[in-house]
Amino acid sequence: MPRMLDVSDEVRAEIGDEEAARLLAGESAPGSYDCTSCRTQGDPEQERTSTVLFVGDETAVLAFAHATCLPSQVVQVTEEQLQGAVRAIGGHTPEPEAPQATPEQAVLGVTSGLALIAGELHPALVVEPTSPVARPGSFGAGDDFLPLLIEQGFMPLTELSAVPPVLHGWSVLLAAGQLHAVLQPNPAGGRPVAWWQAHQPLQVTDGWRQAANQHQQVLLFAAPVGSIGRQPREDLLRDALDKAAANGKLVAAAMPLAGI
Repeated sequence: MPRMLDVSDEVRAEIGDEEAARLLAGESAPGSYDCTSCRTQGDPEQERTSTVLFVGDETAVLAFAHATCLPSQVVQVTEEQLQGAVRAIGGHTPEPEAPQATPEQAVLGVTSGLALIAGELHPALVVEPTSPVARPGSFGAGDDFLPLLIEQGFMPLTELSAVPPVLHGWSVLLAAGQLHAVLQPNPAGGRPVAWWQAHQPLQVTDGWRQAANQHQQVLLFAAPVGSIGRQPREDLLRDALDKAAANGKLVAAAMPLAGI
């Protein structure tokens, strides 16, 4: 039975025509695999399957995913993230830790949860800095976090009544069933770069992952420091989001998975 394997031009350019031919002929492709996105089993002889190449600083790892979860693509990650993905793909899940990143001097806290909008559950990420975010090059004490994001295309919200529009060029990297990064367009062109990147892949719930695979996108909400806080339950998180929106302190965007 022919294998329903998809090797994109981008992946082919990285692995070479010879290796791509071996994959398509079934010589180096698995008989079955755990999808690198949803972590459920797949079979390249029964369903369309994507080749996903994770490229680190020194090494690269070829993984497989349901075509309905991810397209065939090359994903640039740090060497540390790549080793974490290798452990996860091999059945070992690293212990999650609080994700942080440092755009300018700020540190971003990221929380995952499900948002109920118009009667439907959507996977969401809530981003809140731990300190005010100054505009690059400025020395004032103001907080420009929301204006900077609005300039990037995020939409100000006054209530959570509708799904925000897709922010093209941005994406959420969900690999090996874990959250790795939020990617933004590269100002210099080429592959996207990380706007936020987990120090260690962030574990998400099965419900969050299922909703992400169903919608093929994630909603990202952002608020200035002190607006949301670390909420222990999703209902409290939603209350904090509603309050931030009513106070004019919330922006949002929808982002496709892994740069689709």
